[in-house]
Order: sequence, then C-alpha cells, then structure tokens
Amino acid sequence: MQFDSWQAFINMGGYGIYVWSSFAGTFLCLGLLALEASWRRSVLAREATKQAARAERILRARAAKKRAAKEEPN
Repeated sequence: MQFDSWQAFINMGGYGIYVWSSFAGTFLCLGLLALEASWRRSVLAREATKQAARAERILRARAAKKRAAKEEPN
C-alpha cells in the first residue's frame, strides 16, 4: 500500500486539500449537469405535449369548419 494509514491517504503528503477539493468540484459539476439535463428533458417533454395538443385542436377545428361548410346550403 502506498500510504501507511487512512489519515496519510486523506492528507496525501500535504496535497490532500487540492486533491479532494478537485474531486468534490468535479462531482458537484457532474451532479449539476445531470440535474440540468433532467430538467431540460422534462421541459422538452412538456413542450412536446403542448405542441401535440395544439396540433390536435387545429385539426379538430379544421374538420369542424369543413363539416359546417358542407352542411350550409348555398
């Protein structure tokens, strides 16, 4: 084993603060990136649902307009 004890491992010859803070910063950034990706995915899914509902309403309105035009005597 490279280190004599867990304390020596954590201290890393005096460079432990730099090593462990870089690990913490990296994992913090990766965690935030994962949260942002999840948030963007949910926003995108919500927008896709809204767009599909809007397209359905437009199609129904066009069909109703065509039916009304056919039923109307000229």
